[in-house]
Amino acid sequence: MATTFALIYTYTDDTELRDATRPAHRDYLRPLGEDGTMLAAGAWAPGEDPGGLLIFRVEDRAVVQRIVDNDPFTTAGVVARADIREWVPPLGPLAGALNGQN
Repeated sequence: MATTFALIYTYTDDTELRDATRPAHRDYLRPLGEDGTMLAAGAWAPGEDPGGLLIFRVEDRAVVQRIVDNDPFTTAGVVARADIREWVPPLGPLAGALNGQN
């Protein structure tokens, strides 16, 4: 059964490296969005600490870990920290879908 995971990336302060690696990072993630593995992804807004949030619906945490390990942002050194957390939101219009109830 699929589970929802939030992946919270914290980036290094190397903006040049991040900008140079972003196209490869997005190319890597795009198929995951197209096949439904990744539900949403994006960087924090300007003014926030550098990082981003990615939401996955997969069989287990190990799948997300493999995604992190192979992400060009990780392999190039853009990611300073990657926190993977199982997420079970009880409320809101998307909660059922995120919990596999729709």
